[in-house]
Amino acid sequence: MASRADLAGLTWRAEDGAVRRTRGGDMGTGTSTKTIEWLGDAVRLIDQTQLPRKLVYKETHDYRDIAESIRRLEVRGAPAIGVAAAMGIALAALEHQALGLSRFRTEVASAAEFLDSTRPTAVNLGWAVARMLEVLRDPAVGDSGEVVRRLIAEALAIYEEDRELSRRIGEHGASLIDDGDGVLTHCNAGGLATAEYGTALAVIFAAVEQGKKIRVFVDETRPLLQGARLTAWEFQQKGIDVTLLCDSAAASAMARGWVTKVVVGADRIARNGDVANKIGTFPLALAAWEHGVPFYVAAPSSTLDGSLESGAQIPIEERDGSEVTDIQGVRVAPPGVSVYNPAFDITPSRLVTAIVTDAGVFRAPYEETLFRGRWGLEA
Repeated sequence: MASRADLAGLTWRAEDGAVRRTRGGDMGTGTSTKTIEWLGDAVRLIDQTQLPRKLVYKETHDYRDIAESIRRLEVRGAPAIGVAAAMGIALAALEHQALGLSRFRTEVASAAEFLDSTRPTAVNLGWAVARMLEVLRDPAVGDSGEVVRRLIAEALAIYEEDRELSRRIGEHGASLIDDGDGVLTHCNAGGLATAEYGTALAVIFAAVEQGKKIRVFVDETRPLLQGARLTAWEFQQKGIDVTLLCDSAAASAMARGWVTKVVVGADRIARNGDVANKIGTFPLALAAWEHGVPFYVAAPSSTLDGSLESGAQIPIEERDGSEVTDIQGVRVAPPGVSVYNPAFDITPSRLVTAIVTDAGVFRAPYEETLFRGRWGLEA
């Protein structure tokens, strides 16, 4: 029997339509594109940096690999990295389960802190880690084996909840899409960014499933081209016709009347309705405002952060300048040039027509309509 060390880091990849394991045999053909999956004592996830050229699966027993996959954007999207972190904590629990309870809790908590530090902007990451830590620290459980079982169950619950929430977002959001609409989205907020179905893309998927005839536009989303590489790929996988645009062409498409609705995801939503999302969302919202195009944000309830009054308090991740100076590993900028590379921007709530969550469709004032009940704010 192969040891855990032998199994760690196995890579699965699709070549010429067949999914193959790079070491230890052939798993035959298949079309599964689960973003992330729990395998009992390991996690398998799609390496999204390889799409759309090839479909590559990574499998690991080590929470440190999960953290690195989050940092490297091999797994990305606010809900998906929350699920990944939860599963990573479950892996850490398995790794340390032979320790005494006190040491076990210390080591797993350290792993949770390490996972939580990988990316600062998406609130889902900290939300998932907090849920796992609550289980870990439950004083009613006095056996490390039982804590391990409960942590795995909690990670799987987070995964299943995300699948269900995505479906609800799609159902609620589809009511905003009319037959004949031209719908534009930015970055990737589909199944690749969640446990399964998506957020912004769930709205479009659900509208299409309802039989609505719509035209879909996708921004390429510089600097890492998540729209071109991932969103366009997801639409093609579902047989939905899609038109790819340079980010700078979105306003022109609105001016021509091609785009009649914009739907984007979110990584964090502040109490006043300000939205943190992939860089380029803010100018897209400004263009939509100028052209009278409704601008919708779709996100699960776990993306809401009622502890922050406004978007000014949301931490914005800045990433390595090579993501701007290089495209797919090829240098396109002159040596020595300075780079500003924020991963996200803040769209003011005044530009947001409505926010779609698993609980329904909400309009301004968002502190009253969206946050009042959920966060227990006083009237």
